[in-house]
Amino acid sequence: MCGIVGAFDLVGRRSFSRSRLLRMTGAIAHRGPDDERVHLEPGLALGVRRLAIIDLAGGAQPLCNETQDVWVSFEGELYDYAANRTKLAQRGHRFSTRCDTELWVHNYEELGDDVFRDARGQFSVAAVGS
Repeated sequence: MCGIVGAFDLVGRRSFSRSRLLRMTGAIAHRGPDDERVHLEPGLALGVRRLAIIDLAGGAQPLCNETQDVWVSFEGELYDYAANRTKLAQRGHRFSTRCDTELWVHNYEELGDDVFRDARGQFSVAAVGS
């Protein structure tokens, strides 16, 4: 089971320490032995410890959209992953992985703050978009 960590500054100016974020992901190393990644930008820090189940090679997180203005960290399972992926692809969204995490990126682009409205599954997710 993956683990996610992060911090968000509502003003969007604070710089977060990479070493502190890595200490946070290190504290949950038992949640995901397969990968550890972080994303930092002014006002945002996201980190993931990943247990790879879907798209073992290509599902590195935090994951972003093509323009890098939506970032997501995800843990869990989306039950209707295949149907949602097909629906989003028909709407013109391009996928760069086979990982269910990427659905959150494109769902956020479509729904914004209503991203959880139709989500079915067991999950925790951090999604940030500008």
